[in-house]
Amino acid sequence: MASRPVSKDENSAMRQTVESNESPPGFVETALAEYEKPLLGYARGLLKDHERARDVVQDTFLRLHRQAPDKIAPENLKAWLYTVCRNRSLDILRKESAMKTTSVDALQGLNDSRPDPAHAALRRERCDEVMKLLERLPHNQQEVIRLKFQADLSYREISEITDLSVSNVGFLLHTGLKRLRQLMSHDLETEGNAG
Repeated sequence: MASRPVSKDENSAMRQTVESNESPPGFVETALAEYEKPLLGYARGLLKDHERARDVVQDTFLRLHRQAPDKIAPENLKAWLYTVCRNRSLDILRKESAMKTTSVDALQGLNDSRPDPAHAALRRERCDEVMKLLERLPHNQQEVIRLKFQADLSYREISEITDLSVSNVGFLLHTGLKRLRQLMSHDLETEGNAG
């Protein structure tokens, strides 16, 4: 199959893209379609503020647009986006000198496809309870748990984002989940004794 000749306008656009170190057309749009909502949830969990989270995600994609196309391998795009989003969120939190993370609001907007409203309400209530218990864990455990279960990242990707070793990520996940189970069990026992 023969390739068609490149027009002057297309050639100029490609040259301009390469010269300006910007991503090729369509690359950012594809990444935006796939990762905008998960990044927004992640940033909202870190910042506890929807508007600031939107600003951070917008800045993340702006940085992707400005990034030279050969600097990000497609298999590393997800980790790159989460790293930029995390770093930008932490910059904002440092400026405010409030290193608070995780929010019950991080679960808002999740689509529950079950038709039973009572079941959906119970599920949201349980998620809210888990998020409140998650806030009682150390910051590093909260972060790796959110990255693993909310962002669906691998241990390696979490390691790249947080600058922790893969084994340290595994340890933090294990101890964080174990502690979360203990807290949940304790809360259930407390409710059982109160009722």
